[in-house]
Amino acid sequence: MMIPFSPPDISDSEIFGVEEVLRSGWITTGPRTKQFENKIADFCGTEKATALGSATAALELILRILGVGAGDEVITSAYTYTASASPALHCGAKLVLADTAADSYEMDYNRLPDLINENTKAIIPVDLGGICCDYDKIFKIVNSKKALFRPANKIQEAIGRVAVIADSAHAFGAVRKGRKAGSIADFSCFSFHAVKNLTTAEGGAAVWRGISGIDDEDIYREFQLLSLHGQSKDALAKTGLGSWEYDILYPAYKCNMTDIAAAIGLKQLERYPDMLARRREIIKRYDEAFRPLGIVTAQHYGEDYASSGHLYLTRVPGITQEQRNEIIYRMAEKGIAANVHYKPLPMMTAYRNLGFDIADYPNAYAQFENEITLPLHTKLTDEQVSYICEIFTDTVRDYI
Repeated sequence: MMIPFSPPDISDSEIFGVEEVLRSGWITTGPRTKQFENKIADFCGTEKATALGSATAALELILRILGVGAGDEVITSAYTYTASASPALHCGAKLVLADTAADSYEMDYNRLPDLINENTKAIIPVDLGGICCDYDKIFKIVNSKKALFRPANKIQEAIGRVAVIADSAHAFGAVRKGRKAGSIADFSCFSFHAVKNLTTAEGGAAVWRGISGIDDEDIYREFQLLSLHGQSKDALAKTGLGSWEYDILYPAYKCNMTDIAAAIGLKQLERYPDMLARRREIIKRYDEAFRPLGIVTAQHYGEDYASSGHLYLTRVPGITQEQRNEIIYRMAEKGIAANVHYKPLPMMTAYRNLGFDIADYPNAYAQFENEITLPLHTKLTDEQVSYICEIFTDTVRDYI
């Protein structure tokens, strides 16, 4: 039995949707992209959404709309993928990494206030594995630091404090205290990459809560300009009679979503409630199999929250990094592709070269050292889930 880690769940519905687009003669950003944006906003409970080429692009454009640049500081977790951090560097800001709390994938909220100063413009919490961070605590912290805040543009001034930007790349469909990811932080970004719960092959989206004194349409227009060269009209708008003429308002970027990608996303959205339910079933079976062994698993569901169930994160107590790698290799020999999420950023060459040292992030390292991520996707059959439970249990017993 060969079980891949995270294949895309594509049905005939998505294939027919793409075929329709290809036959329509309109394949770049157009009516389906706009429809997909409206559906995303409805799903998240926000007024607007903008569909883009990736979650990384979404995060960078959010920072640029907020006016983040040289001399500013942006805080994110040391325990994440580079896409949570690199957009701040692209904008010329100083990156500040926060250690996780002990035995947690979330940044240490008790130490977060000490990282905020008069240069801090944004905090990027990471909803790792699809589990929303504790945004109540984060908002309490940034509100307590309002006196230090120095706004640099109209939106920063309207927010009146450090902006909270959720890296919700994993968390589309997650809920905390009755609110869906996307409607909790000031701004949020989602990923629709091939390995994500909902895919458009490549793609992402930015959503935001209403900001007093700022028109949502103005924010949406800025996203459109930033994502398409600063061009005053998109390709669809230029198709009107005599509407060829346009302006370039400023030199911007090229990270728009195509109608081909949006067509996949629209069909995935129709299936998404069932896909989330299936992930929950698999997580329940995994938890029942592994927790009695003493394996620590991420808490995907609680009284006031529900994860999107993106990653099944486990930690095997007492094993070394080398033993963790042996387990992954032995699983692969049995046909099961396991993974690690994540190698902390201070261990990566690019971030070591910026002066970060993993010794300063002991909790993040401890999370990484014995972490193993098991396959969790909606292509898994019940038989495959049983096989994973059996092989992982048998393998881990040799180490605990």
